[in-house]
Amino acid sequence: MGYAITDTMLMSWRNLLHYVRVPQLIAFAVVQPIMFMVLFVYVFGGAISGSSAGYLAYLTPGIIVQTVIFGSMNSGISIAEDLQKGIMDRFRALPISRGVVLAARTTSDLLRHLIAVLIMAGVGYIMGYRFEGGLLDLAGAFGLIILVGLAFSWVAATIGLLVRDTQTAEIAGFTWIFPVVFASSIFVPVETMPAWLQVFASHSPISLAANAARGFSLGNADWAAAFQATAWMLGITLVFAMLAVWRFRRLE
Repeated sequence: MGYAITDTMLMSWRNLLHYVRVPQLIAFAVVQPIMFMVLFVYVFGGAISGSSAGYLAYLTPGIIVQTVIFGSMNSGISIAEDLQKGIMDRFRALPISRGVVLAARTTSDLLRHLIAVLIMAGVGYIMGYRFEGGLLDLAGAFGLIILVGLAFSWVAATIGLLVRDTQTAEIAGFTWIFPVVFASSIFVPVETMPAWLQVFASHSPISLAANAARGFSLGNADWAAAFQATAWMLGITLVFAMLAVWRFRRLE
């Protein structure tokens, strides 16, 4: 167990060095969410909620959740890239657990998620957003963001191992995540959607995560949504971590 933790830390450090050498990876990860925030607040905010300022308080926590989910797709792209370049073959030759390679990738990507979240929070602050919760709310929001990033990074890792091509991994990842994200409460309340879509959106783990983050942000924690979102994220992490490790071993 001790060796697995040490190996994971070393492999994670290797991945983090890549971000230091290519800071554009972090920069481009926040460009799209910033555009979403600016467009939705200043173009659609008045029509959606009647007030851009009121909509900003609603949208910002959801956009942060979206930023982490979209950013997690990079885990699959990076794994597919390592497969294409033959780096994974070198990793498999090392005397380490197969799960360590994948755990290091998803763990190191958490730091990139957090940097992106801080940038998005800063942009929101400049636009007028304020976090109204206390320290417990902040801790809850922070923990939830970590779980969301971890869960969807494992989903992306599984996709990257299945397709084994960077372009295909990117297309496959965003093809399914885009409709699922937009069919959630990130941008608009579920109640404004058609009845048939409300059934899906109200039970979506993304909606639950966005609602929980929004509750923490407003200082009115929705603990039911938080517990359900946590259960979803832990379940997704467990299932897709097992699938990813199984697939990685099948590559040998």
